[in-house]
Amino acid sequence: MQVVAKSWVSPHLVRLELAGPGGRPLNEFPTNSFADAYVKVVLPPRGVDLGWPYDVEHVREHRPAQEWPVMRTYTIRSFDGERVALDFVVHGDEGVAGPWARGVEPYGHGSLVQVRGPGGAYSTDPDADHHLLVGDTSALPAIAVALERLPLGASADVVIEVADTREEIPLTTAGDVRVRWVHTACSDLAPGEEIIAVVRGLHLPGDVHAFVHGEAGWVKQLRSHLRFDRGIPRERLSISGYWRRGATDEQWRAGKREWNESVEAEELTHGSTV
Repeated sequence: MQVVAKSWVSPHLVRLELAGPGGRPLNEFPTNSFADAYVKVVLPPRGVDLGWPYDVEHVREHRPAQEWPVMRTYTIRSFDGERVALDFVVHGDEGVAGPWARGVEPYGHGSLVQVRGPGGAYSTDPDADHHLLVGDTSALPAIAVALERLPLGASADVVIEVADTREEIPLTTAGDVRVRWVHTACSDLAPGEEIIAVVRGLHLPGDVHAFVHGEAGWVKQLRSHLRFDRGIPRERLSISGYWRRGATDEQWRAGKREWNESVEAEELTHGSTV
């Protein structure tokens, strides 16, 4: 695909629109119906020129590991039949995808990228009594899509952690939604602690369908709270760590299986004591 349009949604969130090379419409893009539908964007490490096009497996066979392309996962914010829109979190010079998204210009150098997917797993259940949507900036695109799909009058609580008020973005929905923005820059608490406190104080009526995604540390704590303190069945939770503090995306993917196993072990232990 090629970056064909660019706009800043907030000071740290940039939206890139991708079409086929040369701007050709993506008429055959294999879209799916999930609210959290995502693609993996393949990018060379910063400062590495692999030419275009390149084959990832060929690069892995013939170039040193520090020059291998990396994959980063992004929710499909929208697809209009011709273009895919993806929102990228940008925090200065950290990482690979953020600096690339900040610097790339439509049709310019580096605007051609490989994209794999889409995948996805979660969609809002129209029959749920109540919806709970919780995340940080990394989950904001998926939460925005989910809110747009809520039926008229659907009941929902939304808790989103961002740096400050400048990072708050408009959210469109037909539902009866209460949105709480948590600002890390204005709190003495560690990231994630205020999200947990806010969710613990919510009234969640009836059959709750939940989407909880963000930094792995606080996500794990909220999973335990929702499963055992709130009694929400496992099948009514879409909950996972998108990233982990202090780890690169590659390091987090390598350790995510262990993280999932620890969560499963905790649930088994808790289940045997209740």
